[in-house]
Amino acid sequence: MKKYILDLTVTENVRLHTNYVLLKLTAPSPLPEMLPGQFAEIRVDGSPTTFLRRPISINYVDRQRNEVWFLIQLIGDGTRRLGEAKSGETINVMLPLGNSFTMPEKPSDKLLLVGGGVGTAPMLYLGEQLAKNGSRPTFLLGARSDKDLLQLEQFAAYGDVYTTTEDGSHGEKGYVTQHSILNKVQFEQIYTCGPKPMMMAVAKYAKSKEIACEVSLENTMACGIGACLCCVENTTEGHLCVCKEGPVFNINKLLWQI
Repeated sequence: MKKYILDLTVTENVRLHTNYVLLKLTAPSPLPEMLPGQFAEIRVDGSPTTFLRRPISINYVDRQRNEVWFLIQLIGDGTRRLGEAKSGETINVMLPLGNSFTMPEKPSDKLLLVGGGVGTAPMLYLGEQLAKNGSRPTFLLGARSDKDLLQLEQFAAYGDVYTTTEDGSHGEKGYVTQHSILNKVQFEQIYTCGPKPMMMAVAKYAKSKEIACEVSLENTMACGIGACLCCVENTTEGHLCVCKEGPVFNINKLLWQI
């Protein structure tokens, strides 16, 4: 897909949580095609300690409002600067980058979308696209506490939502791989994004049940175009750049010990 470097305008910056903001951006002309699982590299202006763009998953694309959404976790100077962006401010964005999740062959397939922490971000756009194609996905979202579960109403618009929290404040207590839904439904495809230990646990479950599974890796991505080699992952095809050949991989392609 063709990549674009665009000056986008902030339409809204919503503080969802102490450590998370939802940044909505628009353009004077129609935004380019973007697929679920792809990401953007966002330039950070006004931060003297931030020299590289920040890779952020595409959270949602609102075609009616010509907006692209980014769910941003505030963990460093760069992301904190983005969290301070005001409506009307211009932000330079390179997108769409990377590959995308694979759409199921049949809308009737039982699909499970597993997200943990800020890894829930690409699951919303994926869920919307699956619903648009006639599927009704199941979302399984994990977090430390109820305060860390984000966009639940938006997820519920596209499928059935189940949650786990480490402290038991919302949904079932524990980790996503311990949720009872996994013993009640035989899923045919799993998509997941989140902390690597969580994704490895989901991949292990999928492999044990012989369920097709795709993971969206969050390796450190500096350039976003496969030039800097910061994000290399060892695979069955050798060392591949996650930003270019991924971030989405079938688990059978990864050399994970699961």
